[in-house]
Amino acid sequence: MREWTDEQRALRAGFADDFAAWGEDHVRRDRESEFPSDQWKLVGDSGLLRLPFGPEWGGLGQNLLTTMYVLEGLGYGCRDGGLNFSVSTHMVSAGVPIQRYGSDRLKDRYLRRICEAAGIGAHAITERHGGSDAAAMRTTAVADGDDYVLNGEKSFVSNGPVADIFLVYARTTPGTGTFGITPFVVEADTPGLTIGRPIDTTGLRTSPFCNLTFDDCVVPASNMIGHRGQGFLVLDYVMKWEVLCTYAITLGAMQHRLDRCVQYARSRQRFGARTAHSRMIADKVVRMKIDVETSRKWVYDTADWFLAGADVATEIAITKLLVGEGNLKSAADAVQIFGGPGRVVDHGRSVDHGRVVDHGRVVDHGLEKDLRDADDAAVHPETSEAQRDEIARLLGVSRTGRWGR
Repeated sequence: MREWTDEQRALRAGFADDFAAWGEDHVRRDRESEFPSDQWKLVGDSGLLRLPFGPEWGGLGQNLLTTMYVLEGLGYGCRDGGLNFSVSTHMVSAGVPIQRYGSDRLKDRYLRRICEAAGIGAHAITERHGGSDAAAMRTTAVADGDDYVLNGEKSFVSNGPVADIFLVYARTTPGTGTFGITPFVVEADTPGLTIGRPIDTTGLRTSPFCNLTFDDCVVPASNMIGHRGQGFLVLDYVMKWEVLCTYAITLGAMQHRLDRCVQYARSRQRFGARTAHSRMIADKVVRMKIDVETSRKWVYDTADWFLAGADVATEIAITKLLVGEGNLKSAADAVQIFGGPGRVVDHGRSVDHGRVVDHGRVVDHGLEKDLRDADDAAVHPETSEAQRDEIARLLGVSRTGRWGR
């Protein structure tokens, strides 16, 4: 079992009240697909977004493992899965590449804003025709003196409708596959950038997505992250951070769900017997426990190997598959354990601290929302089948061939 220091425990515990407060009214916000702007300001004031960044840029200087441990607490304490997803996107997908590969000018201008939540960060990789396949990227960035001119489209951009700062990956050298890609910082009000309308999604509805269009969008060459053509290296590093931090949040949500189900099963009776004594319910709880503990070990062990400099491509793919499917099973089991109340969807009744109340009776536990969030998270950025294909490829075998010749 992993042991955390007193300082790490104190740091996480110091955010506990904040996490709970940020999740209030989450059922209504989900129903209305409302980004929690007021809560976002509180997130910024709390200092959470400063965790992994250097003190010289306004950060707290915490390492990856400590950041993950605190984010696991976020997943446990805040019931707004969309807000939690937006936090990870802003801090990791936008902030980490600037800190790791950006110039001091970019850090001074943008990393401080990310630490202070003086704006919202997003990253734009996915494209309609190729999904998250960087080798199929068609958005281009053509050098023009001291500038680059961007043309193309991006799809399903997390935080897109509310973002002020975009990290946009574009092809600077044609015909080079995963090479020849370069990331740029693009501000939301840059001429030639069109931010599309929010996309209506089944889950993570408080974390808005949209498409972007670049039409002769001129960006200073000084806004380049790293060196020209280094984008895949940047993306590979950032995606490892993103998976580890995002799934640390997922671990917290899975643990909270397990605790709720155990408490509920112990308190309920059916036909004169406690629900907790049902073999079916007990089997589901046991599976939830095994899944969360297996996922936790895999996530943190992978982080250890990553920090030690190991090639963790296979471990990252397994993490996405294992935790994504475990979270989805956990959410589905929770709905089953709660029975009818777990399936209730609010359609406008009054809300009291995230619980929908009808004639003094709580009728919405948010579990149906958890299931939708878990389903969306399981296909972001890629489906389970895509992860199985990736693991097979990394092992040197194929899932697409046929027996015989």
